[in-house]
Amino acid sequence: MRYKVNIVRWQQAERQLKSVREKVFCCERRIPYDIEFDQQDRKAHHVLVVDEETQEPIATGRITNSGEISRIAVVISQRKSPVGKEVIQALLKIARKNQLNEVYINSDLDAVSYFASHNFRPVGAVFMEAGIPRQRMSCPLREVDFKRFYLSH
Repeated sequence: MRYKVNIVRWQQAERQLKSVREKVFCCERRIPYDIEFDQQDRKAHHVLVVDEETQEPIATGRITNSGEISRIAVVISQRKSPVGKEVIQALLKIARKNQLNEVYINSDLDAVSYFASHNFRPVGAVFMEAGIPRQRMSCPLREVDFKRFYLSH
């Protein structure tokens, strides 16, 4: 499959971004719609991956100006492809372009060791987000090392 990785603004690609996130987070993970789509969407930088043949959106992710990486979603049929890694790489490229020193992710507790193995470190106490216990994980941008992706709300 051939696909195109695009850096987009919410205002130009809202329908496509919502399509992927609704499938992955609202339907599969049962995250309420009003929690999934928040005020950060309008301010964040988004990555949208589109199947070049069908023009269907297949993956997305976002990064805020403060360095929070979130809403990484890949449709189920593409999870074994390298598209998730492409989303992460594009988000890190945005972070570098914006001269961020550090990025962070609010990790599910079962993924803390995954992020720790990629040079992320826990910051603060466990907290609840969308009814899910989370741990903030932070990493200096120069130390980020992702070999694969993890779906991240």
